[in-house]
Amino acid sequence: MTAIKIRNLKKNYKDFILDIEELDIPNGYITGFIGQNGAGKTTTIKSILGLVKPDSGEIEVLGENYLKNEKTKEDLAYIGEVSGFLEENKLKYIKKSISSFYSNWDEELYKKYIENFKLNENKVYKDLSKGQQKQFELTLAFAHHPKILIMDEPTANLDPLIRNEFIEILQENMVKEEITVFYSTHITSDLDKSADYIVIINDGKIILKGEKDILLENNIIVKSKKEFLDPGIKKEFISIRENSFGFEGLMDNQKKAYELFGEEAVYEKCSLEDILLFYTRRGRN
Repeated sequence: MTAIKIRNLKKNYKDFILDIEELDIPNGYITGFIGQNGAGKTTTIKSILGLVKPDSGEIEVLGENYLKNEKTKEDLAYIGEVSGFLEENKLKYIKKSISSFYSNWDEELYKKYIENFKLNENKVYKDLSKGQQKQFELTLAFAHHPKILIMDEPTANLDPLIRNEFIEILQENMVKEEITVFYSTHITSDLDKSADYIVIINDGKIILKGEKDILLENNIIVKSKKEFLDPGIKKEFISIRENSFGFEGLMDNQKKAYELFGEEAVYEKCSLEDILLFYTRRGRN
């Protein structure tokens, strides 16, 4: 089943155009949504949530038009870089306000997470550590049993240790709650650890999508001398970086890379960050 389905989505701004022909977010997995700042990640998410009105296109959430189905709205949870809460409020008052919007609010589950995270409901939100704030936001998200959790740069201001804890908590509890996660971030290392699928957006268009493990397996970094490059061979690369010593480039076919260069090149496994950098440079060689 497809959790989120997008077809022919367009949104025009003065200096930017979002143009997504087709995007399906698979149900029950973590899909990482990556791209450079200004690539269109937040505009896409705001369109899904109904915070931005597209100029054209269709968006379905769990097979329904999200904006026309109130029940579907209860099936979504959102965590962003900024919470949007009144930060001077105590946690118990924030919870009281948020819970009133959900008919399927589970107070018992909420208290369970509060206890597990050792959060004090009498504390003011702004007085929590960054990690505790995200734990509280996850608690509110999970407590109404959403089917989809959408996140937009949720770990942007967290140190690596807290980010790692956040990812572990997310993975553990999304399985328990059977939640689909659509995770937008520029911190690709978080997705190296957690994502099942990857979608890359650049200049408002989807330029790559697929299973993370397959993308990492197929793509390979090739390093060699410039003398081995000619126009025909260059076309086999996604993109290339040249320097005074030689070149390094990304190819999406390991077997082809070995056939072309044999023992005359050094081959390195790539990370999601490598894939993002080389694919967004495509066409600029």
